[in-house]
Amino acid sequence: MSSRIAVFGAGGRVGRAAVAEAVRRGHTVTAVVRDPARCPDLACPGIKVVRGDATDPGSVAAVTAGHDAAVNASARLDIPSEEYFVAAAQALVAGLGSAGVRRLVAVGIASTLETAPGVRVMDAPDFPEAYRAFSQGHVAEFETLTAAGEELDWVMVVPPMDLDVAGPRTGRYRSAVGTVLDGTGHISHPDLAIALLDEIDTPRHHRIQLAVAD
Repeated sequence: MSSRIAVFGAGGRVGRAAVAEAVRRGHTVTAVVRDPARCPDLACPGIKVVRGDATDPGSVAAVTAGHDAAVNASARLDIPSEEYFVAAAQALVAGLGSAGVRRLVAVGIASTLETAPGVRVMDAPDFPEAYRAFSQGHVAEFETLTAAGEELDWVMVVPPMDLDVAGPRTGRYRSAVGTVLDGTGHISHPDLAIALLDEIDTPRHHRIQLAVAD
């Protein structure tokens, strides 16, 4: 069944992959970007490119009105990580609620997954400090979503460290709830997009981190 899906961060690599997979499945996509003039290639059949701000509840509500689900693949490197991801999570909860959109699939980061009960990848003593601050933003995002009411049905899909932009679409991936997966720790952008859209077409996971890898 065709759905209307809004993709925040549609101009980035993961966002573009999500848009492509959604269109491939016959969905109608609203590609939400900060500056549509910088993404002219996104304007294709089945895709409407709009200006929007994932950290502004009013903007979120306006661009998602009439949609069935949203994907958040947005990120900002010019704003402190925790500040950005918390603001985005709060705005998405409020804005999607106002628009009547009930499903959100957010993209997480592998460093927040557990390697043992209560121990995350980012907790390792040798984990680079520069990456720890960015990872903390996703931790705070997850906590913000978890603390929100249950009106929004969300899941955070988390790719492994090796996220392959040039890899093929195999149509296969493995998953685990909240923990790193054994094996190579690799996934291509197209296969990550499959995992994202699977959680929209057939929602199986709710209010958790879902690790995916090939």
